[in-house]
Amino acid sequence: MPVKKKLSFFIPNLENALELPFVAGGIKAGFPSPAIDFEDNKMSLDKFLVKNHEATFYAKADGDSMTGAGIDDGDIMIIDRSLEPADNKIAVCCIDGEFTVKRIKINKDGIYLIPENKDFQPIQVTESNQFIVWGIVTYVIKGI
Repeated sequence: MPVKKKLSFFIPNLENALELPFVAGGIKAGFPSPAIDFEDNKMSLDKFLVKNHEATFYAKADGDSMTGAGIDDGDIMIIDRSLEPADNKIAVCCIDGEFTVKRIKINKDGIYLIPENKDFQPIQVTESNQFIVWGIVTYVIKGI
């Protein structure tokens, strides 16, 4: 059975956001195009990725239960606590005192937390569980 790991949470620091040069026109991923000069466009990823500053947190993914959804060990998830949980959303949940990130599945049989890796089993949420949806994952920042 896979080992349970803990999530580490971080709060965005928007007051000291780092603005870096931004190529607004995009860079071709197909055939090369003539080089373009950097314009004076700058952006902060914090300001771009965080929609609700008061309710957003970052967390580092720890484990591989969500690899099929593109969330790998070490990725940084942006989590918005102001969004409503809904069927098929990827959520950070606290179940029986432990945090996990899973896809929410709601059907007539109840609520399930669905991993995106065949090596893990779905978790059925029952009345005997202490359960809360802590927030909805809105973006994932990948490493290379």
